[in-house]
Amino acid sequence: MTVWEKMKASSLLGGKEGVIGLAVLAAVIFVVLPLGVDIFRLNLIGKYLTYAFVAVGLVMLWGHGGILSLGQGIFFGLGGYAMAMFLKLEASDPLSTKIQSTPGIPDFMDWNQLTALPWFWEPFKSLPFTIFAVLTIPALFAYIIGYAMFKRRVGGVYFSIITQAVALILSILIVGQQGYTGGVNGMTDLRTMLGWDIRTDAAKYILYFVNGLLLFGAIFLSKYIMSSKFGMLLLAMRDKEERVRFSGYDVSNFKIFIFCFAAMLSAVGGAMFTLQVGFMSPSFVGIVPSIEMVIFCAVGGRASLIGAVYGTLLVNYGKTVFSENYPEMWLYLMGGLFIAVVMFFPSGLAGIWDKYATKYGWFKDKAKAKKPEVSTSEGEAPAVLTDTSPETTHESTTATESTDEASKKVTRKKADKVSAIDSHKLKGAEA
Repeated sequence: MTVWEKMKASSLLGGKEGVIGLAVLAAVIFVVLPLGVDIFRLNLIGKYLTYAFVAVGLVMLWGHGGILSLGQGIFFGLGGYAMAMFLKLEASDPLSTKIQSTPGIPDFMDWNQLTALPWFWEPFKSLPFTIFAVLTIPALFAYIIGYAMFKRRVGGVYFSIITQAVALILSILIVGQQGYTGGVNGMTDLRTMLGWDIRTDAAKYILYFVNGLLLFGAIFLSKYIMSSKFGMLLLAMRDKEERVRFSGYDVSNFKIFIFCFAAMLSAVGGAMFTLQVGFMSPSFVGIVPSIEMVIFCAVGGRASLIGAVYGTLLVNYGKTVFSENYPEMWLYLMGGLFIAVVMFFPSGLAGIWDKYATKYGWFKDKAKAKKPEVSTSEGEAPAVLTDTSPETTHESTTATESTDEASKKVTRKKADKVSAIDSHKLKGAEA
């Protein structure tokens, strides 16, 4: 079996269609865009890709888990602020801040008359701790929210409203604590990381490719989860939650896990956003950015990991083009784009692919097959709880054959008995 045949047969990659979809996306991100646009636009696209982490997490949380969170900006902001704290401390060395009344602390702390670095800022002088914090702090915060909600069976629209309220509270808290967070202006003037100037064109190219590689890592990790038994249970939980609960599974633990996983992906996107753009502010934490992140996922297709990336790129590209060319009307144009997608393409860009592209070429036969409610074009497992392993299939076949054989024996015995009775009656009549 060749490498190509092994890739096509891989359930992790999603078969032939999944392999081709990933290859096309990789070609677009790593070849077409770097060669086709200048460094300014490429850095802008790199910023769009940081939002794609949130969209991929929402595919797992909302598309496959059935849990709509309107507060993913919380975790995007926590990851971004964690990285911004490290970069700000590096930019606030005593030599660079010698004109301040208290050298060696961030400028906004000096403006707010703080005379020492707060204790919770101290660990962020270390890059390894910062990376650890980017992953764990949002996950821990998501665990607290998820445990409080899901253990009490709070879900649906109530959970969405609660996450929205938490996003609002956090954004107000960040703005109010100006001396510790930079307030409404956020953390700006982030220049270097371990002495490496992140503002140069070469650094922007490197960060773009690192961003793309991490995004593909997030997609592969999500595919791995969906191809596992947990992925099947997740889809079953979304469609028939009570049935999964009555089967003996603790549904709340599944919800907590996938909520924390989506939070970690969002936090990685926030950290890369800080590096890519060079600042972080509370405008990326509140209700509006959280809803926009849900729109990215919906436009791409909430059941498709690859579609979520394309949806993020399309929406943000449209936002940039409309705001540049039609500054007075761009909000109306963006609203029209969202309405058109919801009305004519309810399954997003991935739905267009499933409906039209699979009718032709290599995927023609696959399009004729009956598909489950959630598209399995990228290898996601259908929502079933049956064991389809070869051993189980063999046992099932053997049992069926045994049943058929027994049924035939019973039928023959009945036929012999009827024949004997008829023969006895015939002899009696002759006598």
